Amino acid sequence: MALVELRGIVKSFHRDTQVIEVFTGVDLDFAEQSFTALMGPSGSGKSTLLNLIAGLDRPTGGTVTVGGEVISAMGASQLATWRSRHLGFVFQSYNLLPVLTAAQNVELPLLLTHLSRKERQERVAVALGVVGLQDRVDHYPRQLSGGQEQRVSIARAIVADPTLILLDEPTGQLDAKSAQEVLVLLQRLNTEFKKTIVMVTHDPHAAEKARTVLHIDKGVLEKQAA
Repeated sequence: MALVELRGIVKSFHRDTQVIEVFTGVDLDFAEQSFTALMGPSGSGKSTLLNLIAGLDRPTGGTVTVGGEVISAMGASQLATWRSRHLGFVFQSYNLLPVLTAAQNVELPLLLTHLSRKERQERVAVALGVVGLQDRVDHYPRQLSGGQEQRVSIARAIVADPTLILLDEPTGQLDAKSAQEVLVLLQRLNTEFKKTIVMVTHDPHAAEKARTVLHIDKGVLEKQAA
């Protein structure tokens, strides 16, 4: 069953007097519990596709449906509520707040919920345990390695138990060992915790960890088994 459905997706940008067309009528499904890598040259539309699925960007035409909800038709406040319940997003640059500890960074999405402080602390402990950082709870980002920072950002993405996890170049700034640890963690989230994962990457070694690889070039999609 498809968790994410894109139908007739058209996306164009205006640059001065030019209209740049990224997608011209794309239909695409991502199944529940799938792990898909999006690959392609710079400017091919990978991150645009990820942003459309996250509701961070709107299609010029067509619909984006996630879990039966048409997110491309939602208003800003509806989208914010939907994202807090259903979506975890991991960025290449970690996006951790330097003045907060690992636990406080992970807790941030839960501040938008009705959970009690005790419930939030329990969720944070579980999320940091899943990513193997239960001994780094009180460390600040500057006290962590790049790989540890990225695992904190993944803990933050999963702390609200989202339906869907989106990652934009999650291993782009990591050394080979840290990248491997993050990729093994993503595989575990997919197989053991049944998370649906879509990951933008330029790294063929990262793409190998996915079950499906989707190549994008000039807005055209080509799917293959990993």
